[in-house]
Amino acid sequence: MSAAAELLADGGAAAAEDEFFRSTEFLDAEGATHSLRIPAPGGDLVAPLCLREIKEGGRDATSPYGFPGLSGSVDAPLDPQEAGLGATELISVFLRHRLDSVPLAAPTRRGTVQIADPSLPPKSRMSDRQQIRKNQRRGYEVEVLRGAESGAGDRAGFLAAYTETMERANAAERYFYGAGYFDAALAFPDSWLVIAHQPGGGVAAGSIAARSDGMLHYYLSGTGNDHIRESPMKNVVAALCDLSAELDLPLNLGGGLAPGDRLEEFKRGFANREEPFHTSELVCDREAYERLAAGADPGGFFPAYRAP
Repeated sequence: MSAAAELLADGGAAAAEDEFFRSTEFLDAEGATHSLRIPAPGGDLVAPLCLREIKEGGRDATSPYGFPGLSGSVDAPLDPQEAGLGATELISVFLRHRLDSVPLAAPTRRGTVQIADPSLPPKSRMSDRQQIRKNQRRGYEVEVLRGAESGAGDRAGFLAAYTETMERANAAERYFYGAGYFDAALAFPDSWLVIAHQPGGGVAAGSIAARSDGMLHYYLSGTGNDHIRESPMKNVVAALCDLSAELDLPLNLGGGLAPGDRLEEFKRGFANREEPFHTSELVCDREAYERLAAGADPGGFFPAYRAP
């Protein structure tokens, strides 16, 4: 490949207005400031990026959260080592691929996502069905709202439940979002806020869902501390399965924090198939990378010099 990769000072260069993970609403929420352009036969591959300063000097980049991937297509996966990544003047790039498109060779399988596909026989555990019915008898009610039509009260209640969930999980600071993030994400036309209201009102649990790349994605979710025992999230996921059937789109429930953990097991109760999730770890400046990573014990983390 004669042309080198290029770093564009335009986070929206990879935007696709009708796909959530590359929409301007989502990219603005994530703070995508640049794009990576990789020349390819018949066109270019373009990925949105969030640039980061490295305290020892230099910059690296990561994809926005979720499944933004690269726009464009290739006949055969490209070898990223032949893409002239050094021209970007970045030290490394961590790319999250779409589920339906992995155009770079030798990607890393990062995990497995659980899918509830309405074209296949549905799956649900008896214990989940019983809990859903019990919650309904207790007075929990689920509401499915278009993102732009959701009210300030429901958004605030969802933010509180989501924040409490991240606190229970001891999540990294990166996963604590403010109200502005959710306002931006829910401005995407094909987004939904699905809320389980507790008896008497108020948000017990909720999830954001959005359409992207031929799927409905269960994006971010949370359950308030006072409602863990009743697990109203099961009612939310059941409503999302109904929505995916109505839209005739597979529902991507995502995976767990670690293979086989309680979160993944919860999602398996609603899933009837699964798919792999891939990333690419691109070293653009090998000398600088090895200098920064010297002595690091990454344990699979990329880039090694940012390992916790």
